[in-house]
Amino acid sequence: MEIAFLIGRIIVGLYWLNGAVTHFTQTKSMVPYAKMKNVPMAELAVPGTGVLLLLAALSIITGLYPIIAVALLVIFLVPVTFMMHSFWTIEDPMAKMSDMVMFTKNISMLGYTLILLGIPQPWALSLAI
Repeated sequence: MEIAFLIGRIIVGLYWLNGAVTHFTQTKSMVPYAKMKNVPMAELAVPGTGVLLLLAALSIITGLYPIIAVALLVIFLVPVTFMMHSFWTIEDPMAKMSDMVMFTKNISMLGYTLILLGIPQPWALSLAI
């Protein structure tokens, strides 16, 4: 089970790491989209959320400070989910469906993130002492 948990942590961590890299490498295309969704200070919010994702990813992969990872992901997921994927405000059926899928995905990721708090620490096979 310890190896499965480590593999799962690596997979989840790489997912968030990919998100962080995207926030840093695609900032120019993400900022206008964030502005369109009325995100305040989008020029700072996009790279700032990239930092949140980077720190959370490294924490999950290494097993260091998992409570901090959970906090960072909650800080990321709650506003992003409700601001960026507010499907209930969209008229176009295709765009509405796309945002509904993203909204429900983010809500489920929020759920699994909170589940991490129930895993005794230090995590198995982590760098924590």
